[in-house]
Amino acid sequence: MIRVVLPAHLRKLAQVDGEVKLEIKGRVTQRSVLDALEARYPMLCGTIRDHVTQQRRAFVRFFACGQDLSHELPDAPLPDAVATGAEPFRIVGAIAGG
Repeated sequence: MIRVVLPAHLRKLAQVDGEVKLEIKGRVTQRSVLDALEARYPMLCGTIRDHVTQQRRAFVRFFACGQDLSHELPDAPLPDAVATGAEPFRIVGAIAGG
C-alpha cells in the first residue's frame, strides 16, 4: 500500500482527510502513483500533471525520503521505503514570490 500526502487544497478538492492510501500493481514510479491517484480521484486530473503532456505542473513538487524527486524521470522507481509504505510520497505546492 502506497501512502500519498497531498497539499491542503488538493485534499479539499478530493474530499479526503489525511493521507491517501493506494494499491499499485507493478513498479512503483511517479507515473504509476499519479495514474492510480487520478483514477481513484478523477477530480485531481489536470491539477498535478498537464492533461495533454502529462508533465508535472510548474508549481507542484514531489518529495520522498527527504529527497526532491520533482525532476526525476516519471518511470524511475521510487525509493523502496515508499514502495513498501514505510514512507509517504509527498506532493507539495511550491511557493513563489519576490
